[in-house]
Amino acid sequence: MCGLSGEIRFDGRAADVGAVGRMTDAMHDRGPDGSGLWSLGPVALGHRRLKIIDLSDRAAQPMVDSALGLTGVFNGCLYNYRELREELRGEGYRFFSTSDTEVLVKAFHRWGPECVEHFTGMFAFAVFERDTGRLTLGRDRLGIKPMYVAQDAARLRFASSLPALLAGGGVGTDIDRVALHHYMTFHSVVPAERTILTGVRKLPPATVRTVEAGGTVTDHCYWRPPHTRSALPEYAGLTSDEWNEAVLDRLRVAVRRRMVADVPVGVLLSGGLDSSMIVALLAEEGQEGLSTFSIGFHAAGGESGDEFAYSDLVARHFGTDHHRILVDDTRLLPALERAVGAMSEPMVSHDCVAFHLLSEEVSRHVKVVQSGQGADEVFAGYSWYPPMAGLPREEAAGTYAREFFDRPHGALAEVLAPDYLTDEDVSGEFVRRHLAMPGADTALDAVLRLDTSVMLVDDPVKRVDNMTMAYGLEARTPFLDHELVELAAACPPELKLASGGKGVLKDASRKLLPAEVIDRPKGYFPVPAIRHIHGPFLELVRDALTGQAARSRGLFNRPYVDRLLAAPDEHRTTLGANALWQLGLLELWLQAQGVR
Repeated sequence: MCGLSGEIRFDGRAADVGAVGRMTDAMHDRGPDGSGLWSLGPVALGHRRLKIIDLSDRAAQPMVDSALGLTGVFNGCLYNYRELREELRGEGYRFFSTSDTEVLVKAFHRWGPECVEHFTGMFAFAVFERDTGRLTLGRDRLGIKPMYVAQDAARLRFASSLPALLAGGGVGTDIDRVALHHYMTFHSVVPAERTILTGVRKLPPATVRTVEAGGTVTDHCYWRPPHTRSALPEYAGLTSDEWNEAVLDRLRVAVRRRMVADVPVGVLLSGGLDSSMIVALLAEEGQEGLSTFSIGFHAAGGESGDEFAYSDLVARHFGTDHHRILVDDTRLLPALERAVGAMSEPMVSHDCVAFHLLSEEVSRHVKVVQSGQGADEVFAGYSWYPPMAGLPREEAAGTYAREFFDRPHGALAEVLAPDYLTDEDVSGEFVRRHLAMPGADTALDAVLRLDTSVMLVDDPVKRVDNMTMAYGLEARTPFLDHELVELAAACPPELKLASGGKGVLKDASRKLLPAEVIDRPKGYFPVPAIRHIHGPFLELVRDALTGQAARSRGLFNRPYVDRLLAAPDEHRTTLGANALWQLGLLELWLQAQGVR
């Protein structure tokens, strides 16, 4: 887990090593264990290192393989790097390190851009070919590792975070009106390739981008799992019990893969089904002295701020070295401001603050954790999925919009200033286009595909990456193992919807977990002080939305802002989020990044 950056020029000039250095320095927290810069003519690469596999300097990056004519930078982990190394050795390759980075470089030499199809893991990488002048960028199937890009006629730059690109300079920072529409509709999700800024784009998940020396760019999407019953014919005709076993077996493999490290691996234990299953499977693997971590807050607005009863139960049941972290209210406000500063893009979920504070504590004990993100999208655990059951495909987009969108397109005229409105319902059209794509049997299948490939990537996955990496902590997500996702996509929808959602997962867990954990009400990381904004939190938002920077930007209609500030807890989105926080977070993020 690291931070990477780089530049390739198309105008005959040498790469701006100073700019790449600034981008690299801006990602110090992603890789506090070392840094490196490398350049050759029109190309420069930068890297910040977090030492997880091969702790020696032989694994330092940028990694140059002069014999192969390749230089690479890499962020993430290849869980099958040992198997790949043996395969490549059998084909005559020699290794000077025991790192997965060197495996990636040699795999690229052996298979070219198709190397990604051999990788099991989370990754973003750049490989430069000395002899052709070609640069290749790649991102993992589920977009677990980020890759931001800024390109014009003269050059292309890339980095693991958007603020790093801003640090390099020369990036357009106008607000992208389509992205703003998405932000205000999808609870701050801005699907790739867009970001909230016109000058920055994201390499989409499951994409390899080839950049020729002259500036020609081509993209190849190498993975899109079909959400159909025929996708995995070997599973046709399975009974529900057999599906339970298949899911459990595949999750076992996913958890086992993510134990690969040269440092200890812990677990973020919320006490919910997903993280509890990870603990159970690690215990089943014989891992002793497993460190687990839970966070809680003081109650506010009549809402509990912790789920310690469940996390304590799981920790006792499996005998983990458990760390219960109760956050005092006095720590919340400064943590909130730090969390906003750590966001690569504005993310409205209050979970960000919980993950930020949790990561601060966890990083004092371990450098790698497994976490349960993704299970709800992959196995249909959210409230908007049951209404999709049995729905005609032509009704899917409208129902999804009613259940999931923060507000309809027409309501944005009340929220946004006229200069920032779009004539068309660009978010509704995005969803309609995605749901109409072939490769999904039912309306629910199409919605699960959308959530897994888009909404998941740019909300919980990005949130966990940003908040953990702010403290040099690597988070691994077994429920996003691509083979598990493929299996879940082929699983009959009625098995996923059973038992109030995630039915197949709940049934699979009954051999592992106490019933109190499986059949409990659905929980989350609650941060009551942000869901119910008052006191210093309200003043922070008020200052952000009424100060000079916000007035100059003029994003929001003043009467609407005033109405929200007058009654900060009365205005909620479709899913119950605080509407004032959605506006305030965006303005706070723009100000934190120096966007004027």
